Amino acid sequence: MNGQVSDTKMCIFFIFILSTLEICQSLAPRNVYTNHWAVRIAGGQEEADKLAAKYGYNNYGQIGSLEDHYHFHHSRVVRRAAFSTRGAHSFIQMDPKVDWVQQQLVKQRVKRYIKSDTRSPDPNFIHFNDPKWSNMWYIHCTDKNNRCRSEMNILAAWQRGYTGKNVVVTILDDGIERNHPDLAQNYDQLASYDVNGNDHDPTPRYDSSNENKHGTRCAGEVAAVANNSHCIVGIAYNARIGGIRMLDGDVTDVVEAKSLGVRPDYIDIYSASWGPDDDGKTVDGPGPLAKQAFEMGIKKGRKGLGSIFVWASGNGGRQGDHCSCDGYTNSIYTISISSTTENGNKPWYLEVCSSTLATTYSSGEFYDRKIVTTDLRQRCTDGHTGTSVSAPMVAGVIALTLEANPLVSWRDIQHLLVKTSRPVHLKANDWKTNAAGHRVSHLYGFGLVDAEGMVVEAKKWRSVPTQHTCTRISWETVRPHYHNAVYIPWCTEQAEQHVSYVEHVVVKVLVVHPRRGDLEVSLISPSGTRSQLLAKRLFDNSNEGFRNWEFMTVHCWGERAEGQWILEIIDNPSSLRNPEVLGKLKEWTLVLYGTSGHPYQSHGTQHSRSRMLKIPTPSRDPNGECGDQGCDGPDPDHCLNCIHYSLGSLKTGRTCVSHCPLGFYDNLEARRCRRCHKGCERCVGRTPTECRSCRRGLYFNPLNTTCSETCPAGYFADDSKSSGVA
Repeated sequence: MNGQVSDTKMCIFFIFILSTLEICQSLAPRNVYTNHWAVRIAGGQEEADKLAAKYGYNNYGQIGSLEDHYHFHHSRVVRRAAFSTRGAHSFIQMDPKVDWVQQQLVKQRVKRYIKSDTRSPDPNFIHFNDPKWSNMWYIHCTDKNNRCRSEMNILAAWQRGYTGKNVVVTILDDGIERNHPDLAQNYDQLASYDVNGNDHDPTPRYDSSNENKHGTRCAGEVAAVANNSHCIVGIAYNARIGGIRMLDGDVTDVVEAKSLGVRPDYIDIYSASWGPDDDGKTVDGPGPLAKQAFEMGIKKGRKGLGSIFVWASGNGGRQGDHCSCDGYTNSIYTISISSTTENGNKPWYLEVCSSTLATTYSSGEFYDRKIVTTDLRQRCTDGHTGTSVSAPMVAGVIALTLEANPLVSWRDIQHLLVKTSRPVHLKANDWKTNAAGHRVSHLYGFGLVDAEGMVVEAKKWRSVPTQHTCTRISWETVRPHYHNAVYIPWCTEQAEQHVSYVEHVVVKVLVVHPRRGDLEVSLISPSGTRSQLLAKRLFDNSNEGFRNWEFMTVHCWGERAEGQWILEIIDNPSSLRNPEVLGKLKEWTLVLYGTSGHPYQSHGTQHSRSRMLKIPTPSRDPNGECGDQGCDGPDPDHCLNCIHYSLGSLKTGRTCVSHCPLGFYDNLEARRCRRCHKGCERCVGRTPTECRSCRRGLYFNPLNTTCSETCPAGYFADDSKSSGVA
């Protein structure tokens, strides 16, 4: 009896401990304040130094490239505290010379690699004397049956003479081992900085666990030296490589802004394989300073062409995370990159979202091959994994592209990725063709990166027209389930600066909700393209909703802006909450980014609005390309194999094109442009029900996606529309 009583008391005791722990965890402070401040002061460095000395601070200098923003540190304030500190130093906030001040909070940031085992692939043919070259299956791509499955065409880009020469790439991470034998020759001191240690040496901090190996691994993917008998070959093996050490310490808004703003006129490409926790419940992104740093880099980096920021999309797939809740991959200023396995399958860690632009190879299941690269302590590894792999791969491909054409802008690079990336054998059940003829998926964006396609296009590229924006706000308060629409007849912010052709689309929402993870959000374009902006997240129990959070999609790229945009929010109450308690959408803003003219037509030329299709005569340029996309044929008038799609026939003459023109759709298997059904201007197939817009004089029926001479019941004819949409 006494034993039973003792056991009961023990159980009660454990329950009390667990309850106390839960209470403590719920009461635990969410913010960790540091002894670092961001201060905005006009008057230059001298004025900032005076203010710092007056209140007992040390001035660490300007924050990256942000003018009048300074990094202050106070040695007598607790380094990490649960609450914002007070004291004599706090009177700086009241000084009339101070425009703005912010004590820095610690931001949780994780490296996007997976800890797992690896296997050794079969050896293959060797082009270089680097011992791991034969293991780099994703570049030379020949398998045991002598079939090429890589299709990233990196070798073909090299064979055209592009190796990244004169291009500067830097890795934002935990440092890089600058004396590594595969990095030392290409290491660039001017592209490097230690933000954590406030010096110019980005060498990682060594410990027994080799925790700070991540940056060195990413750097090797980009610019490991070729033919030096050590380890591997980088994708841009003649590029300059630097490192920004910024993840080995407290990551704050100041730390991120400094890192993003290191020498923007010198560094061409910034590669980042990290972000907020991929735990399926976090919604986080850049702070106000980091946002300014992105904008400053885009406007002034590369002497006005814009810094190029490449980002890994995230590894929270197993936690049901959605990369649209990551404000870095969700930004129009970053190139968000996804991963696929060697066989084109979805990796178990992969997140889905509508902001992903393109894809490269990485790891998958335990039996899938992984990525070979440089490792800490001058070693090599064949176990590099996760979406961490994919961002530096694309950084390397972009370096090849910039060598082919150094004058392309940050937007040109994104257009090049959209035009040249291909679905190939990537397996996804959501591949769709948007109204501009682009194949796109929430898993893989526009498909696998094509290095040769990028350099071929870049060599003859003409910069796209100026970017314009169009903003529409709806203040209507409604409850899910619902459709809420905004109609854009002619998206104009200023005279003759309207958006006709879409690039990025941003939806900013203010949603009050008892459990954020129960929400699904979609956007439907006027052409009928559906973008899933947010999927349900099982682990997201937050009652904060979304406070002016920005979702972004690239799935409408190239489509016309005119028409009705529909925001769809579905609330699926889980068992964790009262199903009768629903949320409210209090406000949403639609922001369209794009151009007033067609992005790929000659600038300043008035083009006919005729719906007649003109098929140009094929011609061959000095590099052997047929038309404008490359081919291989018996003579200039008969293309056999195009890089993207062929138009016409061998009998009449075939032309290579990057995407199919109006009146045609792309047949991926045959890489051919096929004619739409009679009356269709845009379509996804040749049947009458696969139209997406109609030729002039006909009306689009959204009920069955067909074209007809009259509008269906319940619709009115708007003859002002050039596309004939009802």
